[in-house]
Amino acid sequence: MKLPVYLDHHATTPTDPRVVAAMMPYFEDDFGNPASHTHVFGWRAEAAVEAARETLARSIGAKSTSEIIFTSGATESDNLALKGLVRATRQHRDHVVTLCTEHRAVLDTCRALEGEGFSVSVLPVGSDGLVDPDDVARAIGPRTALVTVMAANNEIGTLQPIAEIGRICREQGVPFHSDAAQAVGKIPLDVEAAQLDLLSFCAHKIYGPKGVGALYVRARRPRLRIDPLLHGGGHERGLRSGTLPVPLIVGFAKAAELAVAEREDEGTRLGALRERLWQRLQNELEGLRRNGAPGHCLPGNLNVCFAGVEAARLMVVLPELALSSGSACTSATPEPSHVLGALGLGPDLVNSALRFGLGRGTTAEEIDFAADRVIQEVQRLRSEGRRAPIAARSALP
Repeated sequence: MKLPVYLDHHATTPTDPRVVAAMMPYFEDDFGNPASHTHVFGWRAEAAVEAARETLARSIGAKSTSEIIFTSGATESDNLALKGLVRATRQHRDHVVTLCTEHRAVLDTCRALEGEGFSVSVLPVGSDGLVDPDDVARAIGPRTALVTVMAANNEIGTLQPIAEIGRICREQGVPFHSDAAQAVGKIPLDVEAAQLDLLSFCAHKIYGPKGVGALYVRARRPRLRIDPLLHGGGHERGLRSGTLPVPLIVGFAKAAELAVAEREDEGTRLGALRERLWQRLQNELEGLRRNGAPGHCLPGNLNVCFAGVEAARLMVVLPELALSSGSACTSATPEPSHVLGALGLGPDLVNSALRFGLGRGTTAEEIDFAADRVIQEVQRLRSEGRRAPIAARSALP
């Protein structure tokens, strides 16, 4: 077993060797610009991009390859979806509906839109992180331009009732967007079945390269009007100007192809390993809280509060485990997890939470090792906490 054990697959994943192999020719031999239409280097690059677009469209059930717009990642896709659509429709519709547990790429974008004069309804979730679809229906009004709900939460793994929300939005005639960065390739997801109009996803969450993502934009019934964020060359149907990173796009498509093909078996395997870890922790430790909705959760996600132990300190004494206490995108922010706070947890419990992110390379041996080390250190830290005087406890980092 190689140390440290990587259990942070929600933050990012290692690039699959099969993906790297698919990318390599486009760094070396077929290095052309797909916008160069006067020679064979450009033609080959363009052909590779269009083949990748077809693979990615198929991976999410899109009807047309033209509905896939390449971006630098899910954060840019979220920004393009939200800002692009509501700015284009602000004369008649200027209201957005979202959830309090969304990724910061959505919540911060909504906050920026409020600064531009748009109104935003941020809906609560239950103690399991699930939104009530009826709350979404009640929040929609005559000036609602967009509903955006994350498919799978990046901290607690909760899977939202996307299909039901999609039906509500379609009946109300309101476009529906989902940040699906954590969902594509991990759970069944079909934009037609879920009646999604926009969907953000990226490569590095599914064993592809960092720096590339896509936005699905429905082309008809309804056809959406989106204002671009970037101008400069009219690439990607005029929605996202800039030279396309062909190797990354090829790798993105290969990663999606592999993830979809292996999704069912891998989901079963990861779900079993997750439950193995949870049972080990439960059997040896008291004062645990499993966060999220166990029956509606990503198979590789386990988010646990260890009452009486600060997660930050626990991670320091577990250098042989790569873990996190929340989203990698907010790790530089000293504020407690907004997701766990939205579940009704107090500050002490929020600060005691660890996120275990299992992935393609995770083995049973690694799970048992991780369980042993976490149990050992939680017991030790709790014991020290009980022996420490109150003044010393308050000084702990």
